[in-house]
Amino acid sequence: MASVMLRGVSKAYGETKILHDIDLDIRDGEFMVFVGPSGCGKSTLLRSIAGLEEITGGELSIGERRVNELPPAERGIAMVFQSYALYPHMNLFDNMAFGLKLAKVPQAEIDAAVRNAARILHIEHLLERKPKDLSGGQRQRVAIGRAIVRQPEVFLFDEPLSNLDAALRVRMRYEFAKLHEELKTTMVYVTHDQVEAMTLADRIVVLQAGRLEQVGTPLELYEQPDNLFVAGFIGSPRMNFIDAELVEGSAQGALLRLASGDRVQARVNAARARAGDAVKLGIRPEHIDLAAGDGGGGRDGGNDNVVASTVTFVESLGGTTHAYCAFPGVEDALSCEFDGRTRVHAGDNLRLRFPAESCYLFDAEGLAFKRLGAGA
Repeated sequence: MASVMLRGVSKAYGETKILHDIDLDIRDGEFMVFVGPSGCGKSTLLRSIAGLEEITGGELSIGERRVNELPPAERGIAMVFQSYALYPHMNLFDNMAFGLKLAKVPQAEIDAAVRNAARILHIEHLLERKPKDLSGGQRQRVAIGRAIVRQPEVFLFDEPLSNLDAALRVRMRYEFAKLHEELKTTMVYVTHDQVEAMTLADRIVVLQAGRLEQVGTPLELYEQPDNLFVAGFIGSPRMNFIDAELVEGSAQGALLRLASGDRVQARVNAARARAGDAVKLGIRPEHIDLAAGDGGGGRDGGNDNVVASTVTFVESLGGTTHAYCAFPGVEDALSCEFDGRTRVHAGDNLRLRFPAESCYLFDAEGLAFKRLGAGA
């Protein structure tokens, strides 16, 4: 196992800068996930760690070694790509053993390494088959097994589940978590799927436009996002943002006037804000509650932070009901997530409660005010 350290790492193609002075410490044995929208630089950053991309600035270390100039084969890494890249004419045993054979590893060691990897991945019974006889999930396990037999210090995964269907992706997330628990090796994993990131990661790196926006545990990013981008990217369904004006703020909380004219309170440290400042209120769909009297959905009988809205569209998903409501100051519609037994319909007038302790607040530059009493 080994840690990975980046200091001021940058990457440019000519005058176009792709990565901007990345400072990051990946701990020994950690499962770190890079996440962000398409084009944010997450795969470029992973390939830079692998040595497949040459960095144009900064310093990169794996373990105790500076690896800026080292080729991929000498970095102690193994990489699993989005495509399985298996040799179609070889059976699974030979696919997994191929790299070791090229390195002239003794046959007895190859046999032991391949069979151990197959045991970990539950594919011992498939070793004589060829890739064409396998499902997508089985092929991905072979690709992972090919990396395991090399016994790397660091595993690098570049969107390894993106070619799988939704049900298999869920299953393979579980398999990745078990794999990390058994191998206890440093793993760096790239995905555009924030649900994947939240369920797998010890810590998450959120990237945007080649810049590191925030690093933290899944709960830290969910509870205390640093800015609007992280708040909107982490969490599903996406957080609602509502235009507002600060009426008064202190270290104990903030009173806001929404575009609708409603006044709501947010339990944030707003000591640095001034009355009259333009701000954005953030509220996650799962934190919005029906006020008492609207379908009996209220978690309590309180009437604080209650606003009126009209339902425009409803999605009934069985376990949950998603209602989209017209509300001033929201770009599209206010998204609400209720228990699946909640009965609402398009055209219904609802009274919605925004619990003060569940509210997020952001200044005009998009920086977050620290929430009080949040879990992270």
